[in-house]
Amino acid sequence: MALEVSLSAVKYDEKGLVPVIVQDAGDSAVLMMAYMNAQSLSETITTGYTHFWSRSRGKFWKKGETSGHVQEVKEILIDCDGDTILIKAIQHGPGACHTGHRSCFYRNIDGTEVAAKVFSEEDVYGKKH
Repeated sequence: MALEVSLSAVKYDEKGLVPVIVQDAGDSAVLMMAYMNAQSLSETITTGYTHFWSRSRGKFWKKGETSGHVQEVKEILIDCDGDTILIKAIQHGPGACHTGHRSCFYRNIDGTEVAAKVFSEEDVYGKKH
C-alpha cells in the first residue's frame, strides 16, 4: 500500500471524526463514504483493509466483517484542508453497500435507482426484523 497521508496532517472534527470517501482503485467509481477516528485510520494503515467508526452504532468496525466484502487499501490521500480522506481500494466481493448495490451511490436525487443490485443483502446479512 502506498501511504500518502501523514497522521498529523489529519484534521478531525469536534467528535474526533474525519469523513472518508472510498473509491475503486480500478475504475475510480465512488463506492461509499464513512467516518474514521484516529483508531480506525491507524488500523486501516496497519492492516491494509478499511476500518471505520460507526456513528449510529457508536463502535469501530471493519468493512466486510459480516459480508466478507472487504476493501483492500491501495492508496490513502488527504485533501488540501486535511479534513477529508480519499481511499483508493480494491473492493473484494460484489459490492460495498449493505443494500446489495456495488456503490452506496445507486440513486439519483429524485430517489430513483440508477444501478441494479449486485448481491442479495438478505442472503448476506439475513432478514431484517
